Amino acid sequence: MSEEDKPIKVDKWDQNAVRIAMDDAAKKVLLNLGYEENFGLIDTRLGICTTAVLFALLALLWDFLHPFPESKPVLILCVCFYFILMGVLTLHANFREKNVFLVAHQKDPVGTEPDIVWTLSSAMARYDKNYALTISVKDNTDNRTTSMTKCVGELFDESGTLLYEKFEQLVMGLHDSIAAGKKKR
Repeated sequence: MSEEDKPIKVDKWDQNAVRIAMDDAAKKVLLNLGYEENFGLIDTRLGICTTAVLFALLALLWDFLHPFPESKPVLILCVCFYFILMGVLTLHANFREKNVFLVAHQKDPVGTEPDIVWTLSSAMARYDKNYALTISVKDNTDNRTTSMTKCVGELFDESGTLLYEKFEQLVMGLHDSIAAGKKKR
């Protein structure tokens, strides 16, 4: 049995593990349709973090080469840029990413139409038993969104194994309902 075919088993009392397992399963369902994952949101986050770390390293190196009284202006500048970048990172995570765990592109087989962009996001409030999955699709004409909320107890068995076939049917039902909104020619 390959790593992908193993059933997803988590501690059902660990809410973060449950949400991540369901997110991974939803991602697997959509990517199995042949869509290509876009890492743009993650790359942006990594770029902001890398730049912030480079400023911290510059401050460390500059202070090593030029001891404190001499390095004071550079240290102040680096610390300011670091905290500004942490603010930008917080804004990016809260207003652009918004619990999005997958952005996938559905390529046009002919290559004449622009890609259809599928976005998956989830929410699970603290100490809540309900998992909310939202699927959005953006094509060249409009944006469509649909969502579902399910009790986690309906999707996991007693031992903490995800009932993948049942979850796959739910995700595919959402996918098909929103894909059916496309114009027929």
